[in-house]
Amino acid sequence: MKLDVLAITAHPDDVELSCAGTLLSQIQRGKKVGILDLTRGELGTRGTPEGRTQEALDAAEIMGVTVRDNVGIADGFFNNDEKHQRAIIPYIRKYQPDIVITNAIEDRHPDHGRAAQLVADSCFYSGLRMIETIDEQGNLQAAWRPRQVFHVIQDRFIKPDFVIDITPYMDVKLKAMLAFKSQFHVPEYKEKVDEPQSYISTPEFFDFIKARAQEFGHSIGVQYGEGFTTRRMLGVEDISIFL
Repeated sequence: MKLDVLAITAHPDDVELSCAGTLLSQIQRGKKVGILDLTRGELGTRGTPEGRTQEALDAAEIMGVTVRDNVGIADGFFNNDEKHQRAIIPYIRKYQPDIVITNAIEDRHPDHGRAAQLVADSCFYSGLRMIETIDEQGNLQAAWRPRQVFHVIQDRFIKPDFVIDITPYMDVKLKAMLAFKSQFHVPEYKEKVDEPQSYISTPEFFDFIKARAQEFGHSIGVQYGEGFTTRRMLGVEDISIFL
């Protein structure tokens, strides 16, 4: 199953917070888009791993992505090492994305910056044919290296290298976010007795997400935007794409 775009991020809900609008814009253009969560988010303050798995599937259905998968590595306790790179490479080769979107290069949550480097390095090593991996049927996989790796901007502000207009998709982005009832401010969610509020479950955090999208949108003269960074210089063949 070849994808055009694959978002690979540390936790279920990272995608919804940071790049759901961009994924929706690609789906609207007829592109095949997928999401690969590295962990189940089992260290989250609220909810359960099983609940977050269902929430992730609900969000994927709202967005209409082609596939949502999970590597199943340990939340909080992964490193950018051979073991974890070898866990991710088979998924890159399976879905053969041309573009990979991953976590912010640095952020409040230490998993985000670590995942950013882990995914970027895995994308490179996935293109080396001397690294052998097999698929679910036991067949040798072909080497595959995405053409571009882009990094989202999450909690901490980072000056973007480019901004995508997500104005037509903002309402669906927010709906996909709210599929994570245990994580964000959803009044009808029934907390457990011992379940505290978290940094991201307050109404103020939800307001921040909208304000950040407005800030990025304002920077390019639209209502809402999502910002990205890239470690490679981007080139275009025709300046008329900016008209």
